Amino acid sequence: MLYQQIESNKRKTIMLILLFCLLIVGVGIAVSYLTSGDIVTGIIMTLVILAIYVPTTYMSASKQVLSMSGARKVSRSEYPQLHRIVEEVIAGTRLPKPDVYVVNDPVPNAFATGINPDKAAVAFTTGLLEQLNREELEGVAAHEVAHIQNYDIRVMTISIALVGVIVYIGNIGTRMLFYGGRRRGDRQGHPALMLLAIIFIIFSPLAAQFIRLAISRNREYLADATAVNIIRNPHGLIRALEKISSHSGRVKNATSATAAMYISMPLGKRRRRSNLFSTHPPVESRIKRLQEMTGIQSDDDEQDSP
Repeated sequence: MLYQQIESNKRKTIMLILLFCLLIVGVGIAVSYLTSGDIVTGIIMTLVILAIYVPTTYMSASKQVLSMSGARKVSRSEYPQLHRIVEEVIAGTRLPKPDVYVVNDPVPNAFATGINPDKAAVAFTTGLLEQLNREELEGVAAHEVAHIQNYDIRVMTISIALVGVIVYIGNIGTRMLFYGGRRRGDRQGHPALMLLAIIFIIFSPLAAQFIRLAISRNREYLADATAVNIIRNPHGLIRALEKISSHSGRVKNATSATAAMYISMPLGKRRRRSNLFSTHPPVESRIKRLQEMTGIQSDDDEQDSP
């Protein structure tokens, strides 16, 4: 069950990224059809923007996340137990030890960053270190190391960059259409197709956000499963998720741009918020999956059993 869950999540991510790519190409074609009728030009323009925008975002993302969060790199002498926990978790993988950071914030949370395992970092809030015991901290550390092992930071960084590309191309198309539209000789586009192109450009940024959030939620499930595979102990992670989710506070330096990097939603609880608009799956769903894939019986099941 554990390995099936891991493989299923990987397949879903690949499908979502392919859908992302199709959406980007579609936006480029729609913009070109509206402004010039030359679809090839739109595809070329899209590829050029991708070639510039994505690498720029990709190379600067990790430093920005650490800087924005207020994370401070800590030595082994400052936090000996935290370093030992990270080292023990890493021993279950073939990864190099990531840099260890601490964020001065009372809200329990953690995140990982780094575009590859050689340049990775894990960060923990002071609230997390104060409120979780050793086994629970090990579960959180394993979850963050799993993100590094699965290259989730790279996937999410690229997803954020692709959303930016779609918004940028859509803005270009809107401005070109508003200030000039098609050239005079190219105004014979089919009205229905032109209307569809306009609708596609308007709604593509929203669709891109939905895909990005779906990828984020899927990678959280994958990191949970991989964490259990690394340390062979789901109990600490389950209890850690319960404690983290019970805290209603907001991580003070977290933003909507960095929220997906955290182990749990860092922006505070939002009542009746649709899962479609969330960077993280419901904690109850994550715990249930962990219990199912490891054969743990939930408290409710235990009470119902004879």
